Amino acid sequence: MINNTKIFLIFLLALTGLSVNAALPAQVDNLPLPSLAPMLENSMPAVVNISTTTNIRQQENPLMNDPVFRRYFKAPRQRQQQKNSLGSGVIIDKNEGYVLTNNHVIDKADKITVTLSDGRQLNAKLLGTDPEADVAVIQIPADKLTELKVADSSQLKVGDFVVAIGNPFGLGQTATSGIVSALGRSGLGIEGYEDFIQTDASINPGNSGGALVNLRGEFVGMNTAILAPSGGNVGIGFAIPSNMAIRLMESLIQHGEIRRGLLGVTTQDLTPELINAFSLKNKHGALVSRVEAGSPAEKAGLEPGDIILAINGEEVKSGGSQIRNTVGMLQIGDKAELDIMRGEERKSLQAVIGKPTRVEVPGNQLHPALNGAVLGATTKDQVEGVLIEKIEPDSHAWKTGLRPGDIIVSANRYRVRNLDEIKRVVKANAPLLINLQRGGEGFFVVLK
Repeated sequence: MINNTKIFLIFLLALTGLSVNAALPAQVDNLPLPSLAPMLENSMPAVVNISTTTNIRQQENPLMNDPVFRRYFKAPRQRQQQKNSLGSGVIIDKNEGYVLTNNHVIDKADKITVTLSDGRQLNAKLLGTDPEADVAVIQIPADKLTELKVADSSQLKVGDFVVAIGNPFGLGQTATSGIVSALGRSGLGIEGYEDFIQTDASINPGNSGGALVNLRGEFVGMNTAILAPSGGNVGIGFAIPSNMAIRLMESLIQHGEIRRGLLGVTTQDLTPELINAFSLKNKHGALVSRVEAGSPAEKAGLEPGDIILAINGEEVKSGGSQIRNTVGMLQIGDKAELDIMRGEERKSLQAVIGKPTRVEVPGNQLHPALNGAVLGATTKDQVEGVLIEKIEPDSHAWKTGLRPGDIIVSANRYRVRNLDEIKRVVKANAPLLINLQRGGEGFFVVLK
């Protein structure tokens, strides 16, 4: 009878790269030792090394604008410096030459060079990028290329063996092995849209854009980031799931950009306190805290207090971040099927994703002291609040010290995160106390 324990232990040794005694036989109980070599021989040619060159213009000395100074010193008006970077990519379509990589690998590059496993160096053409999800697609000449078969990343489970293939530190093609440590990681602040596979397969600088494959050599994720408080690998790496990466790639190939739409809903995670307050039997879902007026969510009948249980048939397990990620993958005109709980009643609603709209409000509609200012919403990269987008010079708002780019974070001692909230606390016939954020500083201003 085959000793399964012995085979499994040797298998683990092979996977983790631990040394095996040289006297170990080539077979155990007439079975060959397990090896990842056959799989890697087929998979590694589909993973490429990417190098980029970016020309950076340096600011010239103001003295260079003086023609007399230039006449005597004859210094060049502009100087350029070249910046080089390294990363990885995955050939997804050998017939078209499509290569998937991270946006940060090729961001602002003037020249992109792809090196294949056989040593060939090819110039690449940029087809499109999505900085929000850190995905980019480039194209190389389709000449005797190898592609990776794409697997369904939704079938991954914690504990599945995976292998990371890439170009760490510019060393050249390297494979490291590990397991899936966790799924659906979000809220890390690495990207705008996060639904990461976490793995302990060693991922280092230069691995970005490379492949995370299963033991069949199928593409399950794109290596993107590491958690490295000490500057080195600590066994916590993150990969974009293949399903997400491929959907974005298809849109980038077709349109050259991601045409994200708007649902118009703000959600929050279900805490034990909220579950008790709403007397919920289901502990999974996302609580609707706000519905924008005139948005697709409002037209579909969604209301504050509703619990979104599933979206497009996928159960909501990770709260508001999952809603944001799912909606972020939808295009304008796509349908979003929402299963919700309203009180004791379960309902199904359908929303059609609409075009994002940027709302601007003249300041004098809120308060006379804001005359001359135009207010709007902050972006995801800014502190939540009300953004002062424009100010007319010599207007009342300008003279009181307000400037474009200021963010109002509180009004009359109430925290305000959007235009709706500031409208509720501002009284037009009374002085207005606002707390402003300007760069890294904060201060209060009284407007009359």
